[in-house]
Amino acid sequence: MKWLQAIRQKLPRHKYAINAKQLGDDAELAWSNLGYWEDATSSYPAACRQLADQLAQAVSLNASDRLLDLGCGQGASLLYWQQHYQVQHIEAVELQASCVIQIQKYFPQITAIYPQSFLNLKQIPFKQRFDVVLCIDAAYHSNLNSFLDSAGSVLNSKGRLGFHYLILSEQWLKLTALQQQKYKWLLKAADVNLEHLMTASELEQTLQNHDFSDIKIRDISKAVLYGFANYVQHLQQSPQQSTGLDTFKIRMTAKLCQQLYQDGLLNYVQISVKKNA
Repeated sequence: MKWLQAIRQKLPRHKYAINAKQLGDDAELAWSNLGYWEDATSSYPAACRQLADQLAQAVSLNASDRLLDLGCGQGASLLYWQQHYQVQHIEAVELQASCVIQIQKYFPQITAIYPQSFLNLKQIPFKQRFDVVLCIDAAYHSNLNSFLDSAGSVLNSKGRLGFHYLILSEQWLKLTALQQQKYKWLLKAADVNLEHLMTASELEQTLQNHDFSDIKIRDISKAVLYGFANYVQHLQQSPQQSTGLDTFKIRMTAKLCQQLYQDGLLNYVQISVKKNA
């Protein structure tokens, strides 16, 4: 557990910052998610685009949608929605001020971007509600009820929401209190609160309680957790592999992904829902 706790103690940058160049993306608007991996030889940007595609297709994103991207990171997804889905109205929310500045510089076509937490959407003066709200690889850092309450407040009637989360598997229920405590500290180091996580059935009930329907929960643990861990292991075999604190963070994130997948106690899921009229 010490190796994960050291991430937050040693790195001076924002806790969600990642050195995308070390992962293989040197674009001005780079990707910063775990990716959806077909195999370890895929490029990092390609895997990130695939994770975005999986989510966009789950909510049937189309060119006429008013789209809000939550936790958009360094902005690659915003450019992708415009270029590959021809979405014209794109707004975004991002907590990292440096990312907001970068996006405003290299993607001035964006309708609006707000330097705010996506848990505080009710405080943002949006002019209209959205047809689609997407949150790639970020919602599991927050309380699910808080996230759904915030995201649901800005959706149109019958608006669609897509995001990623972690859920407890059936095996989790068999752990002793001591084993569960170990995982609590392990996840805390990765800024995930174990008390916020639920089983699949609890998750579905929570979504219904927040007035969502057409609920689809898809386990993509292997493609994401195992895939990212395998890719980073592949990178480490390169003689040009970097060193330093950014590298340390990437390797520890990969190590956590590997452990979560191998233990099978938590599943990484893609969730798509529709707001009730």
